[in-house]
Amino acid sequence: MTSSSAPRSPAPDGTRSTTAPDDWKGRLRLFGYVGRPRTDSRRLLVPPFPEPSAMAWLGPVFVAVLAGAIRFWELGRPRAVVFDETYYAKDAWSLLRLGYEGTWPDRKIADPQILADPQVISLSDTGSFVAHPPMGKWVIALGEWMFGLNPFGWRFMTAVLGTLSVLMLCRIGRRLFRSTMLGCLAGGLMAVDGLHYVMSRTALLDLVVMFFVLAAFGCLLLDRDHARARLAAALPVDEDGPARPDQVTGEQAGTGLRPWRLAAAVFLGLAAATKWNGLYFLAFFLILTALWDVASRRVAGARRPYRAVLRKDLGWSVLSVVPVAVVTYLVTWSGWFLSDNGYGRHWADGRGGTWSWIPAPLRSLWHYEYGVYKFNVGLDAWHKYESSPWSWLVLGRPVLFHYQSPEPGEAGCHAITGCSQAVLALGTPVLWWTACFALLYLLYRWALRRDWRAGAILCAVGAGYLPWFLYQDRTAFAFYAVVFVPYLCLAVTMMLGALLGPPGADEKRRVPGAMAVGVIVLLITWNFIYFFPIYAGQTIPYPDWQTRMWLDTWI
Repeated sequence: MTSSSAPRSPAPDGTRSTTAPDDWKGRLRLFGYVGRPRTDSRRLLVPPFPEPSAMAWLGPVFVAVLAGAIRFWELGRPRAVVFDETYYAKDAWSLLRLGYEGTWPDRKIADPQILADPQVISLSDTGSFVAHPPMGKWVIALGEWMFGLNPFGWRFMTAVLGTLSVLMLCRIGRRLFRSTMLGCLAGGLMAVDGLHYVMSRTALLDLVVMFFVLAAFGCLLLDRDHARARLAAALPVDEDGPARPDQVTGEQAGTGLRPWRLAAAVFLGLAAATKWNGLYFLAFFLILTALWDVASRRVAGARRPYRAVLRKDLGWSVLSVVPVAVVTYLVTWSGWFLSDNGYGRHWADGRGGTWSWIPAPLRSLWHYEYGVYKFNVGLDAWHKYESSPWSWLVLGRPVLFHYQSPEPGEAGCHAITGCSQAVLALGTPVLWWTACFALLYLLYRWALRRDWRAGAILCAVGAGYLPWFLYQDRTAFAFYAVVFVPYLCLAVTMMLGALLGPPGADEKRRVPGAMAVGVIVLLITWNFIYFFPIYAGQTIPYPDWQTRMWLDTWI
C-alpha cells in the first residue's frame, strides 16, 4: 500500500474512508502537510552525468596530448643506460630474441657495447635468473621491436603508457566525480607530476604496473555503475513516477554478466605479471568491490545486504576475478614455457613426490617463483638512494637516475662554474605536499561522511603504499610510489572540488573557492616547470641545480 492511499479517518463530508494511513506523514497530510519530493532510488543508485557534450572526450584528449608532447620530447636523452634500465632493457631484448631472459656480460661491458657505434649485442642463450615476471619487459620489448635496442626504443612504450594513463585518469575522474572539469583537473595534475614524468621516460617496470592497475580501477568503476543500473531497472516504480527501495529486489535481483569485472581481472593479472606488488591491488580491489555491492543492495532495499552479497555476488566475483587473473599471469610466461633453456625450465622433469600429479612445467615455474620470492624478501643490500616508505609521501629521499657534470664548453654547458645534467625521480613537491593534506581530508570524508569516492581512492592508495611497511628491512626506493600517483591526484582533485564549492553554490561562495583552487593549481604547475630541467636531464649551470636541491636529503 502506498502513501497515496486515502487514510481511514473522517473525511470533510463526515464519512469514513476504507483505508488506513500507512505512516505518520499520512495523518499529517490531513492538516495540509506537504513533504519533500521523494528521491528516486534509481538516481541514488546511478547518479546522472552532466549533459553529454563534446568536452567529455575533447577535454581529456587535449590534456593527454599535452602530457604526451612533454613526455616524448627528446625521449632518447640522456643517451645512456639509466639506473635499472640496465636490467629491463636488456631482458626485454632477450625476450624478443629468445622468448625468455638470457645471459648478458657484466653491465660495465654490455652497456657500452649497446650504446657503441657499431653496436655490439653480446647475448647468450643461457637462461638467467631474474627477479620479476616477464610482462613489463614484454611491454618494453614492443618499443625495441619497433625502434631497436637504443634509449628511444626501450623508453618508447613507457612514454606511451604514461600518456595513455593521463587520458584514462581524466575519464576515471569524470566518472568518479560526475564532472568533466574535475576529471581533466585530475589528469592535468598527473601530467605535471615529476615522478610520473620521469618514470614515463625511463624503461622501468613500476609505471607499467601503475598503468595496468589504473586500467583495472577504471573497469571496476564501470562495473559498479552497470551493476547498480541493473538493480535500479529492477526496482518497482510508484504510480507517481519515482522508484522505491524494495527488499525482494535488493536481496534477490541478479546483476547479470559483468564483463567489466572480468576485464579488471585481466588487467590485475597483467599488473601482477609485471611486479608482484600488483597482487596487493587484486586483494584490496576484491574487498572494495564487495563493499560496493553491499552498498548497492542496501540502497536497493535489502535489509540484510551482507547476506545478500554473500549469496548473490561474492562467490561469482571471486570465482571469476581470481581464476582469470591467474590464467592471465600464466599466459605471460608463454615464452618461458615454450623454451628449453629458460632458467629452471626443466627443474621438475622426472621428479616425483606429493605434487607429481601437477604438470612438470607448472611445478618448475613454482620452484623458480619460490626462489624469486626469497630473493625479493631478503634483498637488503645497502644503496645510496634507498629510502623508507615513511618518507615517500613527503619526498624525503628521491632517487637520482642519472648525473653528469659537463665542463664549460661540453654538452651545451656555457657556465664558467661548470654544469649539471641530472634526472631525478622526484614528485612535484607542491603537488605531493598538497596530497598529504588531501589524504587527511579524504579520511574525514570516508570515516565521518561515508563518501564512497573517498573510500575508493584511499583503498587504491593503501594497496600501493601500505604493503611496503611489511618489508621495511628490504632495500626500497621512493619511485615505487608511482603506482599510487593517480590516486594522489584524485585525492587532491576531490579536495579542490570541495574548496570550489557545490554546483548550486552562490557567487559569494564560488568566487573565493575558484580563486583558491586557481592559486594552488598554478603553484603546482609552476613547481613542475621550475624542476623540469632536473626531470628531463637538461644541462644547467651547477648553481641552478644546487638551488633546486630544497632538502639536504635530495643530494
